[in-house]
Amino acid sequence: MGTLVKNGTVVSAEGSQRLDVLLDGETIREVAEGISPAGHTVVDATGLLVMPGAIDVHTHLDMPFGGTTSADDYTTGTQAAAVGGTTSVIDFALQNQSSTLNDALTTWLKKSEGKACVDFSLHMAVTNLHGENGVETLREMQEMVNFGITSFKLFMAYPNVLMINDSLMFQVMQKAAELNALCCIHAENGSAIDIVVSQMIAEGKTEPHYHALSRSPKAEAEATHRSIALADMAGCAVYIVHLSNEAALAELKFMQARGARALAETCTQYLVLSIEDQMPGKSWDEAKFVFTPPLREKKNQDPLWDALADGSLSVVSTDHCPFTMDQKALGKGDFRKIPNGGPGIENRLQILWHFGVNAGRITPEKFVSLACTAPARIFGMTQKGVIAPGKDADILLWDPNEDYTISAATQCMATDYSMFEGWKVKGNAKHVFSRGKQVVKDGKFVGEVGHGKFIKRIANAGGLD
Repeated sequence: MGTLVKNGTVVSAEGSQRLDVLLDGETIREVAEGISPAGHTVVDATGLLVMPGAIDVHTHLDMPFGGTTSADDYTTGTQAAAVGGTTSVIDFALQNQSSTLNDALTTWLKKSEGKACVDFSLHMAVTNLHGENGVETLREMQEMVNFGITSFKLFMAYPNVLMINDSLMFQVMQKAAELNALCCIHAENGSAIDIVVSQMIAEGKTEPHYHALSRSPKAEAEATHRSIALADMAGCAVYIVHLSNEAALAELKFMQARGARALAETCTQYLVLSIEDQMPGKSWDEAKFVFTPPLREKKNQDPLWDALADGSLSVVSTDHCPFTMDQKALGKGDFRKIPNGGPGIENRLQILWHFGVNAGRITPEKFVSLACTAPARIFGMTQKGVIAPGKDADILLWDPNEDYTISAATQCMATDYSMFEGWKVKGNAKHVFSRGKQVVKDGKFVGEVGHGKFIKRIANAGGLD
């Protein structure tokens, strides 16, 4: 006896078709027209779109930052993901300057143990090399790949905390190339930004608004170009995280056109929020929108949407790193001390559908590609991202006609605000299945804490081989 999703329209990255989907245990048994309901539990998907469970490849759950820890742990964060239609997340394990990669892995596995409500994987951030010529850390990279962690994060920002220099970056890229792994890059020129930040503070420019103004789009563009050029020299595939503006996009396209194996994501906040609307410099409340890279001028939004449509940008993620306003208050009077990050894991698909599909910027098929299929392909999640026999039964039943008002009062995320407070959107997750278990019913979480398991990923150089 299985679960039969019947009378819906299956949407894939390639097309849409009226098909039934039969779930058997944790996997999909059959996808076909007219599957007999005999002996099965039937879920009526009339009027609904049947999609692969979405994948958010950029989250920060239970992460120490700026003297505090992100507000969502693996339980609240993955519950919010599920309610939003996301059935897999890839979080970041952070090596600190003095620890090893194995130390970081142990720490993050402990954070997630018995807590995740949907499946998860990890990227490994490399912030220092240990041993003569970095030999110990480079050896650990092989151990990470063997364990199923096949992507490595490198920060070009946050000096003296997470930022690495070009020498370390190049060594890691060479090793990643050898391992067929992917390097994920936070691309901002942290050294130049630090000088501008210091100058602003000296001039008494301390409010949240100045956080955005201190981090120039040009600093992101320069680092985007430099990281891709170094990766190209090293023979490494590279993935630029949270690309936020037209100047950085131009550098990405320039290098892609010259054969560099470079991919990139943007995040929902850069597609719909702006300095003009959210951070005009009028109140402390603007601390809600302090994240890095910062909000950009509205003129950057259309080029990002166009790049999603034409394939220059491959994925939409969230960079979900939530803090409450009490936590943000650590930076009152000094924007440098405001914990960087915002909540978004629950609203990603609502925003992408309403402002993308409903607005005619992308098709439903492109929506599935950006949120489900491309993330699985790029990050080596071979059981995820498509609806096909033998794949994990991660299924999203999407109601394209549901009117929904986003509000902190009704969200699952652990913050006391929403970046999209009061926004009215059309389109929402109705039912969600994670490996065959229903975790969301009629928009409400009904899953079990601890259901989520660690996903071992393959090393496939971002699917660019």
